[in-house]
Amino acid sequence: MDVRQLTALLAVDEHGGFSAAAEALHTVQSNVSAHVARLEKELGVTLVDRQAGRLTLEGAIVASRAQRIRGELDGVVADLAALRDEIVGTVRLGVIGTTARWLVPRLLAAVKQKHPGVRLVVVDATSASLEPRLLSGSLDLAVVNMPVPGRDLSSEGLFAEDLVLVVPPGHPLAHRAHLDLPDLASLELIVPPPGTVFRAELDAAAATAGFILRPLAEVDGVRLIASLAMEGHGPAIVPATAMPGLRDPSRWEVLVVHGLPRRRVGVAQRRRGLPAAPARAVLELLHEVTRAAHDMTGLHPLPA
Repeated sequence: MDVRQLTALLAVDEHGGFSAAAEALHTVQSNVSAHVARLEKELGVTLVDRQAGRLTLEGAIVASRAQRIRGELDGVVADLAALRDEIVGTVRLGVIGTTARWLVPRLLAAVKQKHPGVRLVVVDATSASLEPRLLSGSLDLAVVNMPVPGRDLSSEGLFAEDLVLVVPPGHPLAHRAHLDLPDLASLELIVPPPGTVFRAELDAAAATAGFILRPLAEVDGVRLIASLAMEGHGPAIVPATAMPGLRDPSRWEVLVVHGLPRRRVGVAQRRRGLPAAPARAVLELLHEVTRAAHDMTGLHPLPA
């Protein structure tokens, strides 16, 4: 197998068919079909379901490896350029939604100023969906909730942030000057689903306080949870940075609850393989931007 064959397979996967893949690769469909066919013959399996226009199970396995190979080849070019004090290349960065809202604009400005040859591709998603993409090689770095599960990813902390309770105007707790975690025992909350890092931390905090969380609804995505709470659909515990301006008493109340833990957010990468120079540069800027975010209420940068 060669790089052209793997590139053709990845293009079919990413663009949903042979003709779209050919257009993306600036070639003709017959070339893409020929490369994939030769790869199938060499491996002795069918990689693409021609009728559905998508990869077979075998094709997905090969594409997962091919994604990593492509990343390593891109890294070779980027690292050689870095030896000439010229950091150029593409960095594919995943960011959880609540953090992306304030972090990405600052990161884009920092990259433009310090490394104009670096192009950022940003994916906004939940930690649960970013981690598999990082493992597959379709992302170089991912800003996610910590701790990061599994042995194949490593992470380093960026910041911790306070958690707050958001309630609609007129709620019985809205005008309480002092709240402790046990005060939430009878409250139905919009919470993340079981199996997520954020939900595990909330469940552990509630258990320590002697009660079990009562879900009003379970929603995968902290940014969506914050939006639902701000629109009055129910109380929710969210990171402080998820709330614009932290307070709008005409639409919502933001309350400090003693006993809530801080959410920890970090940047993850694959353990295997050395990140290319552009990814290392972006990693350094993530720390710099976080340390400089003095205007973000409730944010506590962690040591690099």
